[in-house]
Amino acid sequence: MNQYHYKDIEALQAEVTETFGDWSEPLTISQELINQFAELSGDTYWLHTDPEKCSQHSPFKTTIAHGFLTLVLLPKMPTPLPCEVTGFNNMLNVGSDKLRFTGIVPSGSQVHCRSRVKSIKGSSKGTTITLEQNIHIVGEARPALVYEMLFMYM
Repeated sequence: MNQYHYKDIEALQAEVTETFGDWSEPLTISQELINQFAELSGDTYWLHTDPEKCSQHSPFKTTIAHGFLTLVLLPKMPTPLPCEVTGFNNMLNVGSDKLRFTGIVPSGSQVHCRSRVKSIKGSSKGTTITLEQNIHIVGEARPALVYEMLFMYM
């Protein structure tokens, strides 16, 4: 694994790629998990929480995960950077550039994630890496979620 000092922007550019890395371990999106998120978030819409009503009235015929539930599960599907960044004191999540819910995640689905380094930029504050993360239902080509996370090494 290549090592780069966080201030060496030119060298870090070698890690920017169009190619995604390996898949994370799969994670099952159970109805229990969906219900827990509904309770925590206050989003108890029947499309997420009422399997019986969904079987009769939903176009999906089952409950589906909240988009934001899918997003917040990213840390449970770690995809490490393809390199080691050294010399920094702190690393902070500084936001996102893109978030798209591009497909539904039915209850009972297994999902996994893969990532790629989309860009690297330096500033007087530190080095910002944009990591594109895609969550897919296992076996499906199209992602259910596309997210660009920005984190800064300082």
